[in-house]
Amino acid sequence: MTDQAIIQGCRQDDPKAQKAFYDRFAPKMFGVCKRYIKGREDAEDLLIEGIFKAIDNIHTYKGGGSFEGWVRRIVVNECLMFLRKKHPLKVSIEVHPTDAPTKVTIEDDLAAQDILNLLDQLPTGYRTIFNLYVIEGYKHREIAEELGISINTSKSQLILAKKKLQGLLEEQQYPGIHLYKKKVVSNW
Repeated sequence: MTDQAIIQGCRQDDPKAQKAFYDRFAPKMFGVCKRYIKGREDAEDLLIEGIFKAIDNIHTYKGGGSFEGWVRRIVVNECLMFLRKKHPLKVSIEVHPTDAPTKVTIEDDLAAQDILNLLDQLPTGYRTIFNLYVIEGYKHREIAEELGISINTSKSQLILAKKKLQGLLEEQQYPGIHLYKKKVVSNW
């Protein structure tokens, strides 16, 4: 079934189209939920809530962009609402933009499961901002508005998340981490 057929069917409350919607997007969106939420049960609940919300609001999709991107945005917002309720992002450190660069990336060859395992070890604030900035492509201004924090807080949390990830990689003696460390040091 094509995206258009799924959209049209869901708009008409067709159970087959709704099942096709779930079958198409649940695996990817579960991965999105797992990046934000540590507990499997909570991630599964948020997946269901996000998919239900997307199907329920499918009439608002105007076709102006990627349908999968539209669904992803709903699922990410569900995760963020959950985090705001359960884990308010409280930050005590403010770093000025000139204190440290934010253009540092993790090695491209990390396996997906390795990344999820590492992200699960980050504090909620670090993990949330890392996901929004690095994986979802949000800008710091968007993150700040979405989470109700300052832009500098978003930047500092990203820097701290990257440092924490680097430390976790070093602890695990992940292959290639010495190259990453040299790259970070040379960029600073």
